Amino acid sequence: MRAAATGAAPARWAPAWIIDAHCHAGPGDGFTGPWDTSARLGRYLRRCDEAGIGRSNLLAAFHSDYAVANDEVGRIVAARPDRFFGFAFVHADRDRGRILPMVRRAVADLGFCGIKVHRHDARINREICDVARRFGLPVLYDLMGEVTTAELLAEEYPDVDFVIPHLGSFADDWSAQLTFCGLLADWPNLYTDTSGVRRFDLLEKAVRGAGPHKVLFGTDGPWLHPGLELEKVRMLRLPPTQESLILAGNFLRLTRAVRSRHRRVAAAGQHASSPGLPPTTGPCDPALQATGLPAGCRRTLESPRAASRPLPRLR
Repeated sequence: MRAAATGAAPARWAPAWIIDAHCHAGPGDGFTGPWDTSARLGRYLRRCDEAGIGRSNLLAAFHSDYAVANDEVGRIVAARPDRFFGFAFVHADRDRGRILPMVRRAVADLGFCGIKVHRHDARINREICDVARRFGLPVLYDLMGEVTTAELLAEEYPDVDFVIPHLGSFADDWSAQLTFCGLLADWPNLYTDTSGVRRFDLLEKAVRGAGPHKVLFGTDGPWLHPGLELEKVRMLRLPPTQESLILAGNFLRLTRAVRSRHRRVAAAGQHASSPGLPPTTGPCDPALQATGLPAGCRRTLESPRAASRPLPRLR
């Protein structure tokens, strides 16, 4: 019997994984508000379970020493590597001269797959962008409304992917967000996330103008409700293949290079300790396998040209 005849809502396809690409975790030490005091995950994770959000990308809370804060996030990720990814938070001024060793440790020892920078600390600089380029890492940069900076970054570092959260302004600066929608469409290495975006029409404009391959699902948790943030993506009423890009595929694609290196290192260590095991081969990304996407969609997302061609239809 058709849903229209019974009054039931039609069933919606959804990937087995939904990834929150923007969630804070661990203690801060500023004590001016929740953002620099403590980012506890207990209630957030319960809400994720209720909403069907299976994985989260963790970033430190504001802290006076991000090397310490990143280690704490690393411990959380290591305790549940099947649940969490991690990005290294750096301070553009205070960490000047040590960005490279900080990020190297975050990638090699903590298994992180990106860099986080916040304009509240200081403006991003070339040292950070050069390190991101060296390691092939995306940069999540909250530029606090200074959206013209995004164009300068995109032009100077065309081989670095920049994710500008909140459509460029958590403060709900309509003019900044509107301007950024145009930049998002113009520059192939600029991306955004959905976290904290309150003007739904602008979110629609961003997806329509730049394409769903340029938008990541994020919550800015644990302080914003993940279920509420997810519903904004649902309300876009996108075809399943496009929605799956926002909910998981784009994050996996942007971090694929560094996660592939992690897998190769892990496989090499396993093979060295167990010589009888065959080496791990093949391009397939286990994270993409676990999303529940059809094989054709997974192959497309694994391709370096995934953003420039349409996904195959779901059957």
